[in-house]
Amino acid sequence: MSPPAPRPDGFAEALDSRGAEPPGAPVDRAAEPARRTVLTVLGTTAVVTAVSWLVPSFAATGVGLVFLAATWLTVLRHDERTIRRHGLSLGGLLEPTPLDGRRIGRDLALALGLAALFALVIFPPFWFGYVTYWGPKGTFVFRAPDSVADEVLGQLLVTALPEEAFFRGYLQTTLDAVWAPRWRILGADVGPGLVVSAAIFAVGHVLTVPNPARLAVFFPALLFGWLRARTGGIGSSVSFHAACNLFSATLARGYGLVP
Repeated sequence: MSPPAPRPDGFAEALDSRGAEPPGAPVDRAAEPARRTVLTVLGTTAVVTAVSWLVPSFAATGVGLVFLAATWLTVLRHDERTIRRHGLSLGGLLEPTPLDGRRIGRDLALALGLAALFALVIFPPFWFGYVTYWGPKGTFVFRAPDSVADEVLGQLLVTALPEEAFFRGYLQTTLDAVWAPRWRILGADVGPGLVVSAAIFAVGHVLTVPNPARLAVFFPALLFGWLRARTGGIGSSVSFHAACNLFSATLARGYGLVP
């Protein structure tokens, strides 16, 4: 008789101290990880929503810190194998291992290159849709933010990185373990986990700022999820996410829709 196959991570609690299945009804091997994921998402969403409403002046920073804390508790405090499986290595920057300059440079080049390619393809039709939806009066006039560095670093490190780490790194990876990717789209294996994580991402945006128009982030979230699946990491999705926010803010200022 061949030895039993090794059990997936996260199911050790389903065994008793002798390493055997507890007596009684069969154990639902997916139940405990699924419950843990649901509780993590609900708890994180509740805290993020509370932070947005209670401290609106620091909402962006507070929300980012909550997502980073949730990602640390679920993934980043574990070993490099777990971090890599969730696509959170960022060239090794977030792994508890010695840094490799060539690996960091290679991953950074890939992330920025894909983000630039997506921007070239997506931004022109997005601009057309933006003008059609908002109907701004007058022509676009480029207006730089008060601090370019603050805006770029804020969108990259305070918004895009925490959100992508949680939604594409932790959540999409966890959901893919429940619903195995079943479709191959332009070289990426994706499944229901991508769609569900994008939907939760969109609902969270409405809970923090109750405007139905914010549900539209569901569509770019599909692209962020595809980048995560295609590259095996979140570097490209973080870069493109930040670029999308910066472009949207630039359009709003250029058309005088914001001060």
